[in-house]
Amino acid sequence: MPAAALKPKPLPTQSTAKRSVQLDLPYVPVEKRPLPPGRPRDWYVTHNRRLKAMRLAIALLDSGVYVPNQARNETIRSTAELIGVHAPSDTTCHMVRALMRYAR
Repeated sequence: MPAAALKPKPLPTQSTAKRSVQLDLPYVPVEKRPLPPGRPRDWYVTHNRRLKAMRLAIALLDSGVYVPNQARNETIRSTAELIGVHAPSDTTCHMVRALMRYAR
């Protein structure tokens, strides 16, 4: 394996609150499928929240926000606006940061 492939990516030094999030547009949403019937309402709410958090985490990682500390609620909400989803709640923003921690 080449030595260049073993080097870790440098972390951005700027705060995401002061720089804009850049995405490759157009951002194409995934094809939606019907959810399984007969589950409790809480299951559907949690499921949709996880999907939204995953989409936002992927969009943030694609835009160069690699560290959860850089992903403030304002940054996550501006990314949601860019990719065309409703602004996430504080709980969903927390879940996005948790997913980003796991992705490292």
